[in-house]
Amino acid sequence: MPKKRHQSLFSKPQSTAPASLGASASASTSGQSQRKGVNELLADLRRSSHASSSRTTAASLAATPTVPPAIRQILHIPEPPPLPPRRVPRFDATGRRVPPGPPPPRSWLSRSCSNATRYNSAHAIAVRGAVQGLPGSYEPDKGSLTDLLLRRMALNWELQRDYDRYYLHTLPSRVRASLARYVGLWYETGLSAADLRNILIPPAVDEEDGAQLSQEPEDLVSLNNDIYFLDLTGSIGCSMSVKELADVLFPLQLALAPEEVHDSWDTAEAPSLPPKLLPNITHLCLAVTPGAGADGPGVSWKQLLALTAKLPTLTHLSLAYWPEPALTPKAKFTTIVSPEGHTSQYAGTGAYSHTLDDDWTEAVIMLRKLSKCLYGLEHLDITGCGAWFKALMVNVDGDKVDWNGPWSKVSSLVLKYGYEISENTPMADGQRYLEAAEMAKAIERYIVGQRGGKGRFITVERDQIDEAFAQTVI
Repeated sequence: MPKKRHQSLFSKPQSTAPASLGASASASTSGQSQRKGVNELLADLRRSSHASSSRTTAASLAATPTVPPAIRQILHIPEPPPLPPRRVPRFDATGRRVPPGPPPPRSWLSRSCSNATRYNSAHAIAVRGAVQGLPGSYEPDKGSLTDLLLRRMALNWELQRDYDRYYLHTLPSRVRASLARYVGLWYETGLSAADLRNILIPPAVDEEDGAQLSQEPEDLVSLNNDIYFLDLTGSIGCSMSVKELADVLFPLQLALAPEEVHDSWDTAEAPSLPPKLLPNITHLCLAVTPGAGADGPGVSWKQLLALTAKLPTLTHLSLAYWPEPALTPKAKFTTIVSPEGHTSQYAGTGAYSHTLDDDWTEAVIMLRKLSKCLYGLEHLDITGCGAWFKALMVNVDGDKVDWNGPWSKVSSLVLKYGYEISENTPMADGQRYLEAAEMAKAIERYIVGQRGGKGRFITVERDQIDEAFAQTVI
């Protein structure tokens, strides 16, 4: 007989659950175990309802008009709740009062910080591209830990100079010198004289009890004995004058040091230089920021001569983008009238002295004085000073810059135009570029001819003249 076939409408479920169901079940059980129990939820509800009811009753009682205490006792009115305590005003790290309310969103702060960082980075890149550091000076590798830390300190210099003012002088010597350069490049206002003093000199007031600290001259000199370079690019002329720099390098603590007693009263005293804070400094960069505004103190050749007279140990000097040598540059357009009615020029250099009159007398005199102060100079950088390149080789009635005398040791001279040149440059700027390049080439031939192969060989870094560009300008 044929076997009966029964069609099963229902199938027996599997004895074991799938792995996915097991995972979901374990997740649900773990989630339920992590959730609060019923008693905990009820306690939270009671607590929240009690707090809300107390707030509403306090608000209703505060809204109801007050009555005298005697009537309140007769009518059995409960005592009103006390006023909430006044919120204590908040202050930030600098001592300024914080405005009430929630703090500003992080997006606002990050946007402002990023804008400031972008501006400072663009400014630093522009200045660094125009002004090169002195050869032989220490500079951290780009992207290194020291570079990142110094850059961050310079960007937050407003906080660092107050918060770490008692610890800046404890940094290593070359790190402190690099910090002065980074602040001038990355900080918006540059390095001031007070900031440089905090980096080089310990504070005179104790941090804990505010007592005056005695600073021995020997300790100050030994603290900065290893600093041999100082780069103030972006600071000099903007936030610091040359006179203020001289006051920092020659502090009053060293000037008031007791003098040594001689064995005999008739012993002739040998002339000595004033004690300086950086006894071994050899590299000094006083480059002016190109295109900087006139809000700062500016630079003065008179103050420069007074400073270099006290620093005969300098071997590398940068005067990039300095104006033409003159004692009274602000009186360039000033004239005086004699009682007879004759009009004469007040300053030594007038508006047309170099262009029409070809008079370089004052510039040559200033450079001769500078060469006598810096008789050990080996490297001179005057990038961006093409307006007075000619003063290095002109002869005015026998007065000239002697490259065989005080500056006979100069073996490296930087004579670059210092400004960007492209195809879209105006014709006048292109003509100045060509004139500066031709003058630098003529100065190199003049110095080589003056030394006659007897002195040191000199290397002049100058711009190369592109024939195609020269023809487009001409």
